Amino acid sequence: MSKKPEKNTGQNEVETTGHIWDGVEELNNPLPRWWVWVFYATIVWGVIYTIFYPAWPLVTQATQGLLGFSTRDRVAQDIARVEDANAELTERLTSVDLASLSDDPELHRFAINGGGAVFRAHCSQCHGAGANGVQAGGFPSLINDDWLWGGAIDEIAYTVTNGVRNEQSPDARWSQMPAFGQILARDEILAVAHHVRAISQQEHDADLAAIGYEVFMDNCASCHGDEGLGNRDMGAPNLTNAVWQYGGSLETIIQTVTYSRFGVMPAFAEEWRVGSGLTQAQINAVAAYVHQLGGGE
Repeated sequence: MSKKPEKNTGQNEVETTGHIWDGVEELNNPLPRWWVWVFYATIVWGVIYTIFYPAWPLVTQATQGLLGFSTRDRVAQDIARVEDANAELTERLTSVDLASLSDDPELHRFAINGGGAVFRAHCSQCHGAGANGVQAGGFPSLINDDWLWGGAIDEIAYTVTNGVRNEQSPDARWSQMPAFGQILARDEILAVAHHVRAISQQEHDADLAAIGYEVFMDNCASCHGDEGLGNRDMGAPNLTNAVWQYGGSLETIIQTVTYSRFGVMPAFAEEWRVGSGLTQAQINAVAAYVHQLGGGE
């Protein structure tokens, strides 16, 4: 049986809220005056802030405030200040002979640092944060020595500038593998897939690989070479190593031969991407960054 609360008596009697829990009566003690005044001060401060600074969201923008303050403008000023400080290096990077960039240690460091930022902003979405590629999507690794179009620093810069198989730049890297599913029979595709597995030192059926050799020589050697070593002038990959852009399993090779692949890389130069492209200095910087990752030639 619950205990009935005693009535609050005394000279300094405080009203109750009328709430009782387990026999405990809640008193309606007033808040400390200092706390009340601080609370009122925060309200006043909030009103003043919304008058002088951007605050209330509207349909297309927020209220600007009487001071016209903008964090975007402040960031833009900071960026402009840094660009002014680096103007001389940026100008040198724009016109530098990339082959001799490493001969200038100061400019080379500047290029690599800036190129890393460009890579993270524009390239890592496809090639991965570590530039090791994403095989499932056909995005090549940039940290090995296997290059479809060449891994010299000026060749990397050309690829970044014009891209691969896009409709933006007339100078884009371009190659197209036929969809052999419309040319070869299924047993021929299976045989040539085993031949590719054989020359890449993978498990295969030797009898099918022998048949596939003839199919390969008749249909594939013109681009990939008689030994399957590839042709960079045509963007034809080397088929004899363990580097695979889409995967080297038997099923994946059959799919590639049957339906072909047609990966696209956008052209990043300003002239092909108005308003969102890279400057020549940025292209040179990201080329230097990629080149020094470990796979550059």
